[in-house]
Amino acid sequence: MTRHLTILSALAIIGCTGDTDTDKTDTDTTEDTGNVTEDIICEGGVCIVSGTILEDTTFTADQQWLLRGGVFVGDDDNETVLTIEPGTTIFGESATDGMLVIRRNSKIMAEGTSDAPIVFTSSQNDGSRAAGDWGGLIINGNAPLNNGDEAFGEGGTGFYGGTDSADDSGVINYVRVEFAGTLLSPDNELNGIAFQGVGSGTEVDYIQVHRNDDDGVEFYGGSVSANHIVVSQVGDDLLDWTDGWNGSSQWVVLQGKDDAGDQGIEADNNGDNNGATPRSNPTLANLTIVGSPDNGDSDIGILLREGTAATIWNALVLGFNDACLDIDDLATWDEGIAGNIDLQNIKLDCVTNFKVDDQDFDDDKVNDADPADLEKWFLAGTGNETGTITMNGDAFDQGAPDFTSSETGGVQPPGLEDPSGIRGGVGADDWTAGWTAYPDN
Repeated sequence: MTRHLTILSALAIIGCTGDTDTDKTDTDTTEDTGNVTEDIICEGGVCIVSGTILEDTTFTADQQWLLRGGVFVGDDDNETVLTIEPGTTIFGESATDGMLVIRRNSKIMAEGTSDAPIVFTSSQNDGSRAAGDWGGLIINGNAPLNNGDEAFGEGGTGFYGGTDSADDSGVINYVRVEFAGTLLSPDNELNGIAFQGVGSGTEVDYIQVHRNDDDGVEFYGGSVSANHIVVSQVGDDLLDWTDGWNGSSQWVVLQGKDDAGDQGIEADNNGDNNGATPRSNPTLANLTIVGSPDNGDSDIGILLREGTAATIWNALVLGFNDACLDIDDLATWDEGIAGNIDLQNIKLDCVTNFKVDDQDFDDDKVNDADPADLEKWFLAGTGNETGTITMNGDAFDQGAPDFTSSETGGVQPPGLEDPSGIRGGVGADDWTAGWTAYPDN
């Protein structure tokens, strides 16, 4: 039976629930941090949620919802459905590293609208929010990985992976996640949205991650596809994949941060075994990937490494200080030479467009690869070029960016939508308008 929770009595304003003196502690990364049963207390329009939700539950838009610590949905054995109404706001409690984890075999039904997006944000008051205030949104599925039959998520976020590539973890539409990515311990941070072994039966469309302290959106294996993605001003990589992801994404906007950040795309197959299968091999199309000239750490627009394959068409890459494109590791070069890295109709506009880390491959196919080799290979691809990218407005603006462009040359990528000639993530019709936001704090 679905439970609709109602207001019970008055409670202090939401900002106060996050402003406690509780010290953050390192989270055990070898055990699931969810409690056995849930605890939901609603007073004065605010519901505080903690523990594990084992009954179908609805977060309603007439309440504000506070995640206290790790909130888990399901128990890996039985399906539990969390429904979130359009226009609902969910706060991650800063003092307790609040986060939401959907376990395997359970579902999230978060179906916002362009007029009423679902917003996950910090419990701190507006003006005091910051990247890393809370954990993030984590989806665990049953789809295959290439680093074992299953894996365990960072930050005690539970087991994920399996044998069902068509696994269904629910619906995530018009959802914004901001000020997440808390540091749980050194080298153990949470992504804004983590898709961990998520299957192709899951629907993901119109999502934004803003001001996350670690990666924005990351795919750990699985076969889920996600369209209309905006990742803005995060502290590490904007879009990341590893461990065998083979889904797709079309209509993607990635914008770097002025004072932090790393790659636009950081793409791996498997760091321990570059040839592991199923190999990471997603299809991406119609991307605008914007670095920040003011960021001394603004590294690489697209970094392909550790044996990943990929199809990337109709992209604009601009403003990265290190390079627009970098392909590293012999296994990745092998994929490119074999035709398994397919880059088409891509335009690069960086001070340095090509980079290759020092690599002495001693291989018949590639010897001492250098940027000139990469440039020659890239320009041999259909429709690829370097030159000035003309945006309609200021795509670098951190408060009110304009990602529309009149750049043409986009063609229909394999298996995806015909972009009607648009090259880049946004044409003249701005699909990012209305439901996205770019607050500084």
